Amino acid sequence: MAVTWGEANRWGVLATAGIAVILSLSTWFSTTAITADLVRVWAIDATESGWLTNAVQIGFVCGALTSSVLALADRFRPQRIMAAAAVVCAASNAGLLIAQGLESALILRFLTGAALAGVYPPAMKFVATWFRSGRGLALGAMVGALTVGSASPHLLRGLGQGLDWQLVIAASSAASLIAALMMLLALPDGPYPFQSARIRLRHVGRIFANRPAMLANFGYFGHMWELYAMWGWFMAYAAASTEAGASVLGGNASILAFMAIALGGPGCVLAGALSDRIGRCLTTSIMMAVSGGCALAIGFVFDGPGWLFTGIAMLWGLTIVADSAQFSTAVTELSEPETVGSMLAFQMGVGFSITVLTIWLVPHIADWLGGWQWAFLILVPGPILGIAAMMSLRRLPEARRMASGRR
Repeated sequence: MAVTWGEANRWGVLATAGIAVILSLSTWFSTTAITADLVRVWAIDATESGWLTNAVQIGFVCGALTSSVLALADRFRPQRIMAAAAVVCAASNAGLLIAQGLESALILRFLTGAALAGVYPPAMKFVATWFRSGRGLALGAMVGALTVGSASPHLLRGLGQGLDWQLVIAASSAASLIAALMMLLALPDGPYPFQSARIRLRHVGRIFANRPAMLANFGYFGHMWELYAMWGWFMAYAAASTEAGASVLGGNASILAFMAIALGGPGCVLAGALSDRIGRCLTTSIMMAVSGGCALAIGFVFDGPGWLFTGIAMLWGLTIVADSAQFSTAVTELSEPETVGSMLAFQMGVGFSITVLTIWLVPHIADWLGGWQWAFLILVPGPILGIAAMMSLRRLPEARRMASGRR
């Protein structure tokens, strides 16, 4: 069989898109990596600092749901949306360098989150236009890029302990500007475009009426209950664990947090390949079972031994995000072509709204329990509910539309 130009070049396009996403997504957790500095500089407490992360999540929710209602990703070329959004990410993130305190910083973080909603969902749709076969692997690679990009501020901070926090912000903003240029100049249209759409409110109704896609969404919602709360609070958890006696990596919580989060990158690629072979429902259920088990188990090794704490953290980081792209992949396969962009934005908008609650909840659970040891237990129900949704989807005949009939 002859290989088309698109098929021959799709992996190069995927690599370019992945690098651009890594660069732009470095703005997501830029303040999480420098929380201790901002607490000191702006004289805020730990609870207030948590809102710097939550403001990004709320902004992402608002941006994603607005995009879904207006069908932006189904009306315009995704590369243009992504490039414009990456510029806004860079500007709002850089604004932290002149912010006078928490109030102005929260506005800037909200704007960053809203702009990120113009990068991530359109990037998933863009990559899907380059892949019919192997779509699970391709979208897995994209979420892997998001994961590494989100973890990168922890690496920069961990390698340069004592590094001026302003350099972390400046570096992530510059990276997002470079990403914008790549998105605009180096990402050609894919050979398998989805049908364009006009603004029609009935598209929103069609989202809810699509039962198979909604089950995939519910699987994603359970997954998101766990994911960002772990990402957002693991560094604080690791630091508390070190103080309790489980010292690892010389007590460098930033490096440990980077390793745990960044391992999700290769995890996403592995899960994508597995999903194309054994199906979306089985793969996501396996990953949620392992990650939920880690959320339960890590409390038992909170005070050591350090090697076991590290091992569970690494396994958790590998699996907690590995299934993420497969929920999005399922939606692209189960949705009507003209609603794919809106469905992806809806899925992510609702999913990220759930993260606002869990990011807020985890430190309050820690305060209520008198310490961090068992704070992550609150995350365990999410994977359980996600598994139930995906196994229900697997029983439907429409599930054969996923992964060439593999459910």
